[in-house]
Amino acid sequence: MNLIQVNIQNALGTVSEADVKALLPKADAALETLYRADGAGNDFLGWLDLPSRSNEILLDDIQATAVSLREKCDIVVTIGIGGSYLGAKAVIEALSDSFAAYRHDDNNPEILFAGQNIGEDYLYELQDYLKGKNFGIIVISKSGTTTEPAIAFRLLKDQLEKAIGKDEASKRIVAVTDEHRGALRQLATEEGYKTFVIEDSVGGRFSVLSPVGLLPIAVAGFDIKALMSGAKFMELTLKTPSADNMAEVYAATRNALYNAGKKIEILVNYNPKLHYFGEWWKQLYGESEGKEGKGIYPAAVDNSTDLHSMGQWIQEGERIIYETVLSVAEQQHSVVIPNDAANLDGLNYISGKRVDEVNKMAELGTRIAHVDGGVPNMQVIIPALKEEYLGQLIYFFELACGISGYILGINPFNQPGVEAYKRNMFALLAKPGYEKETEAIRARL
Repeated sequence: MNLIQVNIQNALGTVSEADVKALLPKADAALETLYRADGAGNDFLGWLDLPSRSNEILLDDIQATAVSLREKCDIVVTIGIGGSYLGAKAVIEALSDSFAAYRHDDNNPEILFAGQNIGEDYLYELQDYLKGKNFGIIVISKSGTTTEPAIAFRLLKDQLEKAIGKDEASKRIVAVTDEHRGALRQLATEEGYKTFVIEDSVGGRFSVLSPVGLLPIAVAGFDIKALMSGAKFMELTLKTPSADNMAEVYAATRNALYNAGKKIEILVNYNPKLHYFGEWWKQLYGESEGKEGKGIYPAAVDNSTDLHSMGQWIQEGERIIYETVLSVAEQQHSVVIPNDAANLDGLNYISGKRVDEVNKMAELGTRIAHVDGGVPNMQVIIPALKEEYLGQLIYFFELACGISGYILGINPFNQPGVEAYKRNMFALLAKPGYEKETEAIRARL
């Protein structure tokens, strides 16, 4: 199997090779800490060996459930937020035909998402769209009480049951939840939903390689065994501490850049299919590292599109940024630019070239320009947008995140700051049990 590659050469003008090498012992120690499971957040390390633990029986069960939903439904709505949404969305978007939603392919159900926001118009329009259609639901929540997905599930469950009856609806609802506890587990048991387990030791942002991500990806028609095979290959490749371990090199380089005053990392892609991969990556690193007054701020851009919006700021704005560029080596299709006799657009100099060659020169020219403008960059080269390479890429970034967090000196597996908005929202909504908080916050208004 080919392997993704990491190139840090264009970062070494800002930090030296010695700066990166000085952090590699910390990276070695961080990797060893992860595998000894004696560091901060060690009760959330189930993702670390998840690819090698995912057996054929589980994958076959997920695939069989996906086939059942595909046979019964023209539309499957996946309900979840954060990692329960972004991982599946990222992989599905990366692998899908860009215009699949307009093709009305009878062989593949349409995959929609809900519970990732509290937009009233969004939910109204979704319910309106689902009227008269054969749809099913994958609901993902450890507790079943997280506000955003719980609202969406209450609405869509009610709509589905009214449309086809409770008994038939129970055959079209799959719950991915805690093994023993929580409101969703209780409901799934009472209603007889098919269920899959979210392990206690697998946090949401690290869950895409569990049933959380695998079931929606399989329903969309993609090869989850190839995805997991790529992740397993990367797990085994990166398991040993080494100066050549690409997860360690990436983690050490980004921390060296952070120490040199580069506080923002921009994940750059030159393939529009990777937009939601950037969104998944932002959650992974933002929620893992942004704490205790520390952390590299994760941002993302889609080039060459954003070169015409954010390009000016990146080229000449405050020099607190660096880039990690996702480069896709091979495209799935070939499009050649034709010759035009009139040549009014002046493009005959690139006639006969593939569009991808032009795109790659735009990427190379931009990387050179940004380095010249004081923006160092790293490059992650992906052989192609296929399941096995996406599996590699996901695991690479997950492992590097754990290593980087430990180098930074924080617990990369908790998210205490996320609770602040929830407490305020519950108080403002007068949720039972929050009476004192309600009184206090209303006094501030």
